[in-house]
Amino acid sequence: MNKTLPFPRRRDFLKGSVALTAGIAGLGLVAQSSYSEDTDMFIVGPKKGYAPQIGTLVSQMAFMRWQVLNSVKGMSQKDLDFLLDDKANRIGALLMHLAAAEKFYQLNTLDGLAPDKIPEAWKEKWGMPMELGEPARKGIVGNNLDYYLNILTETREKTLEEFRKRDDAWLMAVDKTWGWGPTNNYCKWFHVTEHEANHNGQIKLLKSRLPGAKPASE
Repeated sequence: MNKTLPFPRRRDFLKGSVALTAGIAGLGLVAQSSYSEDTDMFIVGPKKGYAPQIGTLVSQMAFMRWQVLNSVKGMSQKDLDFLLDDKANRIGALLMHLAAAEKFYQLNTLDGLAPDKIPEAWKEKWGMPMELGEPARKGIVGNNLDYYLNILTETREKTLEEFRKRDDAWLMAVDKTWGWGPTNNYCKWFHVTEHEANHNGQIKLLKSRLPGAKPASE
């Protein structure tokens, strides 16, 4: 059930180197996130405090994160650790994977580090959730929902803090060295968003297979 990021590929990378707050119970730091500043959750467009195009991107990212939070709302540790089969990923590991991917793009687009310059310390901490697979099936277990949501929130807060410092010229800046071809920071962060959408679909599938799960309504 893995979906490999178009670039960097997980194996090659390691080798080569929202207005959703109190309404969801038990979200820990999510209730303190910057999404509480946003009263137009379902409007895609410029946002106060950001350059116009960056704000539009932020609105898309916020909406996608809202979807993920809805998908995992109320999940127990047992739910998060559920393993459908020996090739699937646990829901908790997928949440960690989302944070790992975002942290990679922070290093690349905000700190200006090429994929082959990512620090070993990052790989040691985030390599397993970035890779998923058997190591993550064994190693990312035993955590409650707040644990994962706090990591996601702290990671997103860092992204938003840095986005507020930048302008649309940065967002549109082209990287001609990128693996899938010339691209810009806007495309990279749009990829973070659609990557989250992909794994949200996986989370929904796994959720529908949890013991005692009700038939899907979608």
